[in-house]
Amino acid sequence: MTTPDLDPDLLKAFLAVAEHRSFTRAANQLNRTQSAVSVQVRRLEQRLGTKLFQRNRDGVVPTATGDELRAFAQRILALQAEAVGALRARKPEAVIRLGVMDDYGTIVIPPLLASFAKDHPAVRVEIETGLTATMPARLGEAYDLVIAMHPQGHGDGELLRQEQAVWAAARSYTAEPQDTLPVALYPPGCLFRQWAADALDAARRPWRLAFVSRTLAAVEAIAAQGFAITVVKAGTLPARLRILSECDGLPPLPGADIRLHRTRNLSRPAALLADHLQRGISEQATLC
Repeated sequence: MTTPDLDPDLLKAFLAVAEHRSFTRAANQLNRTQSAVSVQVRRLEQRLGTKLFQRNRDGVVPTATGDELRAFAQRILALQAEAVGALRARKPEAVIRLGVMDDYGTIVIPPLLASFAKDHPAVRVEIETGLTATMPARLGEAYDLVIAMHPQGHGDGELLRQEQAVWAAARSYTAEPQDTLPVALYPPGCLFRQWAADALDAARRPWRLAFVSRTLAAVEAIAAQGFAITVVKAGTLPARLRILSECDGLPPLPGADIRLHRTRNLSRPAALLADHLQRGISEQATLC
C-alpha cells in the first residue's frame, strides 16, 4: 500500500483552519479564497481516508484524528523550515581540482592539504593522480592546478623543487652484469619509462620490460618483491627499496623539475591553495 504524500501546502491549510476554527478566517490568513482552502482540506482528507474536521456550535473543530494530525503537521512544517534555513545559511562550497604525480599525491601533498583545510574548512579539493605529461594542457578544462614533472631546465610553470631520478630495488636484490635486467615501469608517456629505456640502451645493458602499471603502488610492490627494478624520485624513495647506482652496473639517470601550473583566472580559494602548496613544497626542498 502506498503511503499518502503529506503536501506541506495542504498541511498549512489544515493548521490554519484548526487554529481559527473557520475556513473563512483561515483563507484570510493564507491570502486564498475560502473555496481554495476547502479544496485543500478535502484533498488531505481524501489522501488520509478520514475526516479531519466537524462542525459544532463553536464552528469548525478538529476530529480526534485531526487533533492527532495537528502535532505531526506542526513538526513536519517546523522540520521543513529548519532544513531550508540551514541550507540557505550554508556558504557555497569551493571546489578545487588538482592534478599531481602519484608519489606526490600520496606522500608530499596530503600533509599540505591537511594544514590548508584547518584554515579553509569549506574548501573541497578533488585530487587526481597519475601521469602528468598531458595535465597542464587541460588546465581550466579538467584542472585548476597541476603539479607536474618536467625534464630538468624545461617546462613552464613555477619551479617548486628539483628531483633526481634513481634506480631502486628490493634491499635483497642482486643481478649479474650479464643478466637481462627485469624492469617495472609505467605506461608510455612517463618520463621515467623513457629515461630508463634510453639510459639502458645507451649503456648496452640487456633489459626487458617485466611489469607495467599506471599505479605507483603496484610498481613499487613488484620491485619490493625482488621481481624487478624500477625508477623513482630520490625525494620520495619508499622505505622498502634501496637506491641502485653505477656500482650495481646501472647507468645514471637525468634530473627532473617539479613545477606548479595554474589555470588563468583562478578563484581566490584556488589561488590560496596554490600559494600554500608552493611554499610547502619549496620549504621541504630546502630542508632536504
